[in-house]
Amino acid sequence: MNYNFEPKQAFPYTPPTDEIKTKYAYIFEMTDPLPFRFFKLAFDKLVAAVLLAFSLPILLLLKIAYVIEGILIPENKGPMLFYYWGISGGKKIKKWKLRLIKTKYIEPEGAARHDWIAFSAEWTPDSRTIIGAFAKKWYFDELPQFWSVLIGDMSIVGPRPLSVLHYERDKAQGNVTRSLLKGGLLGLGHINKGTSEMGNSIYEYEYIEQYQKRSSFGLLRLDLWIVWKGIIVILKGGGH
Repeated sequence: MNYNFEPKQAFPYTPPTDEIKTKYAYIFEMTDPLPFRFFKLAFDKLVAAVLLAFSLPILLLLKIAYVIEGILIPENKGPMLFYYWGISGGKKIKKWKLRLIKTKYIEPEGAARHDWIAFSAEWTPDSRTIIGAFAKKWYFDELPQFWSVLIGDMSIVGPRPLSVLHYERDKAQGNVTRSLLKGGLLGLGHINKGTSEMGNSIYEYEYIEQYQKRSSFGLLRLDLWIVWKGIIVILKGGGH
């Protein structure tokens, strides 16, 4: 089994174009993370707490389903939760997820180090468990990240946090946004999932510009619009 195979969908992010470098030149000169905005922070804490509470019954039902599937199909048994190391706002965080794949597709040594590559078979539909495929389609695998928002590792809206491997690759190709802003469950780019615009780095720079230009309340309004667009993607079953 080739664990070094990396699906293209895992890293769709493009390098900054010359147009981006010119238009947002001031962003490339920044060295410190952007300061928090009051309404954004308050929104993050409130929404994360409420949605985490609503998620607990769903996670409990999923746990029961994981156990039952493991009994009926022994090769599909295993823990429901895992994490790999990711980067958010330039800092290393635990990115919690639901296990979507059969344990035989998980590379043990990499998993012990919590490296993303150990779990990369998630992008191969044949590797998924029955419950894993269902959870992926409806984004249930993202539910544990409400905890990350609640403790301040992530935000509801922001550039998607990347694994250490992909963060270093993103930085090497010239992007700087993920060192300046906390990663989010949704972002201006991520709401384009399923289209050719997914991965276009310009959206991350546009968001940072709006982050700085808008008032605290104005930024909240933008975040609410992004959340609404994200809900539409979820209701369409846009997980892959």
